[in-house]
Amino acid sequence: MAEHHHDHGHHHNHHGTGNIKVAFFLNLAFTIIEIIGGLFTNSMAILSDALHDLGDSISLGLSWYFQKVSQKHKDKKYSYGYKRFSLVGALVNSVILFVGSIFILTETIPRIYNPQTPDALGMIWLAVLGVIINGAAVFRLKKGESINEKVVSLHLLEDVLGWVAVLIGAIVMYFYDLPIIDPLLSLGIACFILFNVFKNLKSVFKIIMQGVPQDTNQKKIKSFLEDLDGVENIHDLHIWSMDGQYNVLTVHIVTQENLQMEALVPLKQKIHKELKTYGINHATLEFETKDEKCVLEDC
Repeated sequence: MAEHHHDHGHHHNHHGTGNIKVAFFLNLAFTIIEIIGGLFTNSMAILSDALHDLGDSISLGLSWYFQKVSQKHKDKKYSYGYKRFSLVGALVNSVILFVGSIFILTETIPRIYNPQTPDALGMIWLAVLGVIINGAAVFRLKKGESINEKVVSLHLLEDVLGWVAVLIGAIVMYFYDLPIIDPLLSLGIACFILFNVFKNLKSVFKIIMQGVPQDTNQKKIKSFLEDLDGVENIHDLHIWSMDGQYNVLTVHIVTQENLQMEALVPLKQKIHKELKTYGINHATLEFETKDEKCVLEDC
């Protein structure tokens, strides 16, 4: 007998959509300013950070859009709902950042051997503006409660630190004739972007391949289920994630006695309650008797 459970308490923070929307428009407006500013100041470091901010703008826009989409309930097309659509956003963002980083590197590496003098004063003003605007976006999202807001807030905090580095580099170049600092900063930012792109792609690939989520302990869950009173053994345990936050579990549970549906209720309730503490949002349990033969091939 199979029992299906959905955690109706799990839902997205609607107020968080508004915070992400504000951060998106702040970031997008400044990205346009710094692309123009980077061209005028002849600074590859500014243009590299513009690429970083463009990636963040895309991330914020997609987070805003997919947070709204993911609130849609399951339907005939998607029986689990729309949560996994956020992976599409992560893939699109990664491709854009990868292509952009390669372009920045092809422009930056020749400048290391033949440095061009950027407008250091212009870089200083842009960097100050970058710290203020990105800092405002971080402050706005830091007040949010949703996981999505907190993740994006940490991401934007990296931007603030990047702009602090550009600001320090620009101040040094303003007082000293060291134009090589600009391409070196650009190289560092581009490598940092590529590192995060590959890290994100690794996480997305694991979710697509239905790997066990990092924040769940399959061994502990298995032990918890096997140690329950009335349980003979378990098999066919599967744990995966819809979007990196919403985790799903299915399992076959063999009972020690041939219990009727009514007698299983306390056991089911206890399992569902405990699974929430292990980070499981959606669980499907199938109960079997000791003499029952499992019909699945991988039992």
